Amino acid sequence: MLSEPSAATVRATLPAVGGAIGEITERFYARLFSAHPELLRDLFNRGNQASGAQRQALAGSIAAFATHLLDHPDSRPDALLGRIAHKHVSLGVAPEQYAVVHEHLFAAIAEVLGDAVTPEVAAAWNEVYWLMANALIAIEKRLYEESGGLSRREWEVVERVTETPDVVTFRLRPADGGAVRDFRAGQYVSVRVPLPDGARQIRQYSLSGAPGEAVRQFTVKRVHDGTAPDGEVSNHLHARVRVGDLLELSEPYGDLVLDSAGPDTPLLLASAGIGVTPMIAMLADLAAAGHRGPVTVLHGDRSPAGHALRADHETYSDELPDASVHFFYERDAAPGTHTGLVDLSGVPVHPGTHAYLCGPLPFMRAVRTQLIEKGTPPADIHYEVFGPDLWLAQA
Repeated sequence: MLSEPSAATVRATLPAVGGAIGEITERFYARLFSAHPELLRDLFNRGNQASGAQRQALAGSIAAFATHLLDHPDSRPDALLGRIAHKHVSLGVAPEQYAVVHEHLFAAIAEVLGDAVTPEVAAAWNEVYWLMANALIAIEKRLYEESGGLSRREWEVVERVTETPDVVTFRLRPADGGAVRDFRAGQYVSVRVPLPDGARQIRQYSLSGAPGEAVRQFTVKRVHDGTAPDGEVSNHLHARVRVGDLLELSEPYGDLVLDSAGPDTPLLLASAGIGVTPMIAMLADLAAAGHRGPVTVLHGDRSPAGHALRADHETYSDELPDASVHFFYERDAAPGTHTGLVDLSGVPVHPGTHAYLCGPLPFMRAVRTQLIEKGTPPADIHYEVFGPDLWLAQA
């Protein structure tokens, strides 16, 4: 994929670029938003920009893509690209925006690295960028076509359910009365809301209802960081959105789905906190499909009272013929549950298990490590990160 001269140059300069990638991405976003403030106002997550999480995720994806080109020149990192593409399409990213990103990213590289950016170095990294960008554009084009070319439309809230003091479920129907496209369990929608300062911020929320329903259902945990703009959309939804209100939703996207699971495949669904939402949809789908294989259900939370969608978690698990359920609570654990953090030491993991994880990064790292120790191949462990993929960035 990468030409031999460019591969040699990228290999020689990757340590320098990698060492400076944090500063490069910081300069990049500063330049981008100075030239296009509407992107920060209406497209990028202002909370992730303020925390630096988006910069870390961008740096990680660039470094991972370049490293893959060098280590595996005859293949493409489709898992990495697919995860990014699903996020982009849910946000409505357009092909022409890649040229805008290129302009400001390469200006930032030149600012940070100075004279080290020779014409040969610039040409090599330009090749890396467009290999990644054109691959994403192609994947995103296919995803847009599969979703019927719709970016987003208005949906009416028909029910609002308080799950816990900090978690609310919204159920919605299309405001235009049109059909509800099906989705794959584990996917998410982007929700765009108008905020008091005129911004129209977008956030992704996993669909927590069963596939095939005539409504969309997503569940939102209110963020209490206390540092604006963190939690500005979740707090807006909790405080302002009621039955009868309209919300703009994208079509469903996301690659944490059960495609590789046959009816007899052993599965493990592990979640913590609000990471329970895609697992509920997966369990509902498995129950409706009559999944015969063993399903191990794990969930960790601070207390039973804070366990959102717990009744659904239990109900759908009970509908499966071979399910084992393990709930872990830091306090107030009831009989039949466990006290403490999620721990697989006493949980059997069946040979051939495909595992799906969603929750905070420390939780997913711990569960993944324990699964590998129990013999689960890393390729069979799938995960979803709410927000920028900092697991990749830290790797």
